[in-house]
Amino acid sequence: MSRMDYYRVLGVSREASEEEIKKAYRALVFEHHPDRNPDSADAESKIREINAAYEIVGDAEKRRSYDRLFWADEPRADVIDPSVILGEMEAKLFDEGRKELFAVLMKDVTRVKAELNIIRERTVAKQGYDSFLESVIAARAAEIMDDFVTDDMNGRKQRLVEVATEMMLSQGVAKRHDQAGVQTLRHQLDTAFQNGRIHGIASALELFYERR
Repeated sequence: MSRMDYYRVLGVSREASEEEIKKAYRALVFEHHPDRNPDSADAESKIREINAAYEIVGDAEKRRSYDRLFWADEPRADVIDPSVILGEMEAKLFDEGRKELFAVLMKDVTRVKAELNIIRERTVAKQGYDSFLESVIAARAAEIMDDFVTDDMNGRKQRLVEVATEMMLSQGVAKRHDQAGVQTLRHQLDTAFQNGRIHGIASALELFYERR
């Protein structure tokens, strides 16, 4: 199953204006609406596809999130297993979370050094000597993550996860009518982003770590 290009579904370019997208959407709905095509077995599925595309690229915030997630690399035209598509999306969200928190920590070197002192004490207490112990680092990163994450950052994460979920549903990774499945999918994507944040903190700490 190839990944869906919402711009192609609507017949517009990536540079299309909001008005051009809206105009294309209205024309497609008028053309493919089941009421106008009572003998077409594909009319309903076509309308759902058109509506799904417009829900994303017709909304400025969702469109930006979609562009980040879909166009980070060129979409492939070959057939891909849904589990592979999901894995790729989780990797993208992980990287978004990682870069976000790494950038924040890089602006607060004083806090980074203070955290390294705490981590060093915990590491020595656990194993008797100082080293960059990943389990201790990850645990501390999870503890302090909320100190750095703002409401705006969480809002951005929510938009990315929402768009990623919609993209995965369009690829058949979960069924829209399966509420439990959709919830599990959304949680899985959210977890990937959160794990990326933890890794971003750990990466910043590692950059300044010096063994004593």
